[in-house]
Amino acid sequence: MNISKQEKKYINSLSVKKYRDKERLFVVEGEKSVKEFLASPFAVRTVYHTRECDFSEKYPNAKMITSTEMQQISNLKTASPVLAVVEIPCVATETTSFNGLILALDDIQDPGNLGTVIRLADWFGINYIVCSLHTADAYGPKTVQATMGALTRVNIVYTDLYAFLKSTNGEIPVYGTFLEGKNIYDTELSADGIIVMGNEGQGISPAIAGFVSEKLFIPSFSDNAPESLNVAVAAAITCSEFKRRKYR
Repeated sequence: MNISKQEKKYINSLSVKKYRDKERLFVVEGEKSVKEFLASPFAVRTVYHTRECDFSEKYPNAKMITSTEMQQISNLKTASPVLAVVEIPCVATETTSFNGLILALDDIQDPGNLGTVIRLADWFGINYIVCSLHTADAYGPKTVQATMGALTRVNIVYTDLYAFLKSTNGEIPVYGTFLEGKNIYDTELSADGIIVMGNEGQGISPAIAGFVSEKLFIPSFSDNAPESLNVAVAAAITCSEFKRRKYR
Protein backbone atom coordinates (compact mmCIF):
# COMPACT_ATOMS: atom_id res chain seq x y z
CA MET A 1 0.00 0.00 0.00
CA ASN A 2 1.44 3.37 -1.00
CA ILE A 3 1.03 6.58 0.95
CA SER A 4 -0.15 9.61 -1.02
CA LYS A 5 1.75 12.88 -1.27
CA GLN A 6 -1.14 14.59 0.47
CA GLU A 7 -0.91 12.12 3.38
CA LYS A 8 2.84 12.66 3.66
CA LYS A 9 2.37 16.42 3.68
CA TYR A 10 -0.34 16.15 6.33
CA ILE A 11 1.76 13.95 8.63
CA ASN A 12 4.82 16.16 8.18
CA SER A 13 2.73 19.21 9.10
CA LEU A 14 2.15 17.69 12.55
CA SER A 15 5.79 18.37 13.39
CA VAL A 16 4.73 22.04 13.68
CA LYS A 17 2.87 23.06 16.84
CA LYS A 18 0.27 25.29 15.19
CA TYR A 19 -0.88 22.39 13.00
CA ARG A 20 -0.91 19.98 15.96
CA ASP A 21 -3.07 22.45 17.83
CA LYS A 22 -5.37 22.95 14.86
CA GLU A 23 -5.84 19.25 14.09
CA ARG A 24 -5.55 18.04 17.72
CA LEU A 25 -3.20 15.31 16.48
CA PHE A 26 0.42 14.32 17.09
CA VAL A 27 2.89 11.68 15.87
CA VAL A 28 4.32 8.75 17.85
CA GLU A 29 7.28 6.76 16.53
CA GLY A 30 8.85 3.48 17.64
CA GLU A 31 7.44 0.00 18.10
CA LYS A 32 7.39 0.11 21.93
CA SER A 33 5.82 3.58 22.10
CA VAL A 34 3.16 2.82 19.49
CA LYS A 35 2.21 -0.35 21.38
CA GLU A 36 1.87 1.73 24.57
CA PHE A 37 -0.52 4.14 22.86
CA LEU A 38 -2.56 1.34 21.27
CA ALA A 39 -3.04 -0.19 24.73
CA SER A 40 -3.96 3.16 26.30
CA PRO A 41 -7.13 5.32 26.35
CA PHE A 42 -5.57 7.54 23.66
CA ALA A 43 -7.42 7.48 20.34
CA VAL A 44 -5.03 6.23 17.66
CA ARG A 45 -6.10 7.63 14.29
CA THR A 46 -3.74 5.72 11.96
CA VAL A 47 -0.76 3.36 12.17
CA TYR A 48 1.88 3.11 9.42
CA HIS A 49 4.41 0.29 9.38
CA THR A 50 6.99 -1.26 7.11
CA ARG A 51 7.27 -4.91 6.12
CA GLU A 52 9.90 -5.42 8.83
CA CYS A 53 7.36 -4.77 11.60
CA ASP A 54 3.86 -5.93 10.75
CA PHE A 55 1.26 -4.22 12.96
CA SER A 56 -1.83 -5.52 11.14
CA GLU A 57 -2.72 -7.97 13.94
CA LYS A 58 -2.45 -5.31 16.65
CA TYR A 59 -4.23 -2.67 14.57
CA PRO A 60 -6.33 -4.06 11.67
CA ASN A 61 -6.45 -0.69 9.91
CA ALA A 62 -2.65 -0.33 9.87
CA LYS A 63 -1.14 0.73 6.56
CA MET A 64 2.00 -0.96 5.24
CA ILE A 65 4.39 1.41 3.49
CA THR A 66 7.97 1.17 2.23
CA SER A 67 11.04 2.08 4.31
CA THR A 68 11.65 5.01 1.98
CA GLU A 69 8.13 6.31 2.55
CA MET A 70 8.52 5.85 6.30
CA GLN A 71 11.69 7.94 6.25
CA GLN A 72 9.79 10.66 4.38
CA ILE A 73 7.20 11.01 7.16
CA SER A 74 9.53 10.39 10.12
CA ASN A 75 10.96 13.04 12.44
CA LEU A 76 13.89 10.75 13.30
CA LYS A 77 17.28 10.69 11.59
CA THR A 78 16.80 6.96 11.11
CA ALA A 79 13.11 6.14 10.87
CA SER A 80 11.49 3.54 13.08
CA PRO A 81 9.49 0.82 11.27
CA VAL A 82 6.29 2.03 12.99
CA LEU A 83 4.60 5.43 13.20
CA ALA A 84 1.18 6.37 14.56
CA VAL A 85 -0.99 9.46 14.32
CA VAL A 86 -2.74 9.98 17.66
CA GLU A 87 -5.39 12.38 18.96
CA ILE A 88 -4.42 14.92 21.64
CA PRO A 89 -6.72 14.35 24.63
CA CYS A 90 -8.68 17.01 26.49
CA VAL A 91 -7.80 17.06 30.19
CA ALA A 92 -9.90 18.84 32.83
CA THR A 93 -8.14 21.71 34.60
CA GLU A 94 -10.27 21.97 37.73
CA THR A 95 -8.15 21.66 40.86
CA THR A 96 -10.82 19.43 42.40
CA SER A 97 -9.90 16.71 39.91
CA PHE A 98 -6.33 16.54 41.22
CA ASN A 99 -5.04 14.62 44.22
CA GLY A 100 -1.71 13.48 45.60
CA LEU A 101 1.39 15.19 44.27
CA ILE A 102 1.16 17.44 41.21
CA LEU A 103 4.07 18.76 39.17
CA ALA A 104 3.75 22.33 37.89
CA LEU A 105 6.16 23.48 35.18
CA ASP A 106 6.94 27.18 34.88
CA ASP A 107 8.07 27.79 31.29
CA ILE A 108 10.35 24.77 30.78
CA GLN A 109 11.68 25.25 27.26
CA ASP A 110 13.69 22.18 26.31
CA PRO A 111 11.57 19.34 24.81
CA GLY A 112 14.05 16.74 26.08
CA ASN A 113 13.80 18.07 29.63
CA LEU A 114 10.02 18.03 29.42
CA GLY A 115 10.00 14.46 28.11
CA THR A 116 12.27 13.36 30.94
CA VAL A 117 10.06 15.08 33.54
CA ILE A 118 7.03 13.25 32.13
CA ARG A 119 8.91 9.93 32.46
CA LEU A 120 9.83 10.87 36.04
CA ALA A 121 6.21 11.65 36.87
CA ASP A 122 5.22 8.24 35.53
CA TRP A 123 7.99 6.55 37.54
CA PHE A 124 6.97 8.24 40.79
CA GLY A 125 3.23 7.74 40.29
CA ILE A 126 2.41 11.41 39.71
CA ASN A 127 -0.72 11.54 37.58
CA TYR A 128 -0.88 15.23 36.65
CA ILE A 129 1.58 17.76 35.27
CA VAL A 130 0.27 21.32 35.00
CA CYS A 131 2.24 23.34 32.44
CA SER A 132 2.37 27.08 31.92
CA LEU A 133 1.25 28.21 28.48
CA HIS A 134 4.87 28.90 27.49
CA THR A 135 6.19 25.48 28.48
CA ALA A 136 7.45 23.31 25.60
CA ASP A 137 4.79 21.26 23.82
CA ALA A 138 4.33 17.80 25.34
CA TYR A 139 3.11 16.52 21.96
CA GLY A 140 6.08 17.71 19.92
CA PRO A 141 8.22 14.99 18.29
CA LYS A 142 11.26 15.37 20.56
CA THR A 143 9.18 15.37 23.74
CA VAL A 144 7.04 12.39 22.70
CA GLN A 145 10.20 10.45 21.85
CA ALA A 146 11.80 11.32 25.20
CA THR A 147 8.77 10.13 27.19
CA MET A 148 9.15 6.55 25.87
CA GLY A 149 5.41 5.93 26.25
CA ALA A 150 5.05 7.55 29.68
CA LEU A 151 2.78 10.13 28.06
CA THR A 152 0.03 7.49 28.03
CA ARG A 153 -0.05 7.42 31.84
CA VAL A 154 0.43 11.06 32.82
CA ASN A 155 -2.21 13.75 32.30
CA ILE A 156 -0.75 16.94 30.83
CA VAL A 157 -2.61 20.23 31.37
CA TYR A 158 -1.68 23.52 29.71
CA THR A 159 -3.16 26.52 31.46
CA ASP A 160 -2.41 29.94 32.94
CA LEU A 161 -0.18 28.73 35.77
CA TYR A 162 -0.65 31.93 37.80
CA ALA A 163 -4.45 31.56 37.65
CA PHE A 164 -4.21 27.84 38.44
CA LEU A 165 -2.13 28.39 41.58
CA LYS A 166 -4.34 31.28 42.63
CA SER A 167 -7.41 29.03 42.32
CA THR A 168 -6.02 26.71 45.01
CA ASN A 169 -6.68 29.53 47.55
CA GLY A 170 -3.66 28.47 49.59
CA GLU A 171 -5.39 25.22 50.55
CA ILE A 172 -2.68 23.04 48.95
CA PRO A 173 0.99 23.34 49.95
CA VAL A 174 3.13 24.61 47.07
CA TYR A 175 6.81 23.67 46.96
CA GLY A 176 9.59 25.03 44.76
CA THR A 177 13.38 24.71 44.55
CA PHE A 178 15.44 27.84 45.25
CA LEU A 179 19.08 28.54 46.07
CA GLU A 180 17.90 30.34 49.23
CA GLY A 181 15.47 27.58 50.24
CA LYS A 182 15.53 25.17 53.18
CA ASN A 183 17.55 21.97 52.88
CA ILE A 184 15.12 19.46 51.35
CA TYR A 185 16.54 16.64 53.46
CA ASP A 186 15.73 18.49 56.72
CA THR A 187 12.31 19.86 55.75
CA GLU A 188 8.97 18.28 56.53
CA LEU A 189 7.21 17.32 53.28
CA SER A 190 3.53 16.50 52.80
CA ALA A 191 2.05 13.57 50.92
CA ASP A 192 -0.09 15.96 48.87
CA GLY A 193 0.92 19.21 47.23
CA ILE A 194 2.18 21.00 44.16
CA ILE A 195 5.86 20.89 43.21
CA VAL A 196 6.86 23.79 40.95
CA MET A 197 9.87 23.37 38.65
CA GLY A 198 11.20 26.50 36.96
CA ASN A 199 12.66 27.54 33.63
CA GLU A 200 16.14 26.19 32.74
CA GLY A 201 17.80 29.60 32.77
CA GLN A 202 15.63 31.78 34.98
CA GLY A 203 14.24 29.33 37.49
CA ILE A 204 10.80 29.95 38.97
CA SER A 205 9.44 33.35 37.90
CA PRO A 206 8.74 35.97 40.60
CA ALA A 207 4.98 35.89 39.93
CA ILE A 208 4.81 32.12 40.43
CA ALA A 209 7.27 32.22 43.35
CA GLY A 210 4.70 34.31 45.21
CA PHE A 211 2.51 31.22 45.54
CA VAL A 212 5.29 28.98 46.89
CA SER A 213 4.63 28.25 50.55
CA GLU A 214 7.77 26.15 51.08
CA LYS A 215 11.07 26.99 49.38
CA LEU A 216 13.37 23.98 49.10
CA PHE A 217 17.08 23.73 48.41
CA ILE A 218 18.93 20.66 47.11
CA PRO A 219 22.39 20.80 48.73
CA SER A 220 25.57 19.78 46.96
CA PHE A 221 28.04 17.37 48.54
CA SER A 222 30.95 18.53 46.40
CA ASP A 223 33.23 21.56 46.79
CA ASN A 224 33.41 22.02 43.02
CA ALA A 225 29.76 21.43 42.07
CA PRO A 226 27.99 23.66 39.54
CA GLU A 227 25.73 26.40 40.89
CA SER A 228 22.53 24.60 39.89
CA LEU A 229 21.16 21.31 38.59
CA ASN A 230 19.46 20.50 35.30
CA VAL A 231 15.70 20.91 35.83
CA ALA A 232 14.97 17.24 35.09
CA VAL A 233 17.65 16.12 37.58
CA ALA A 234 16.28 18.51 40.20
CA ALA A 235 12.77 17.17 39.57
CA ALA A 236 14.00 13.59 40.01
CA ILE A 237 15.67 14.34 43.35
CA THR A 238 12.69 16.32 44.62
CA CYS A 239 10.08 13.72 43.65
CA SER A 240 12.21 10.92 45.07
CA GLU A 241 12.51 12.69 48.42
CA PHE A 242 8.74 13.26 48.62
CA LYS A 243 8.04 9.59 47.86
CA ARG A 244 10.77 8.37 50.22
CA ARG A 245 9.08 10.18 53.11
CA LYS A 246 5.78 8.50 52.30
CA TYR A 247 7.12 4.95 52.25
CA ARG A 248 9.89 4.99 54.82
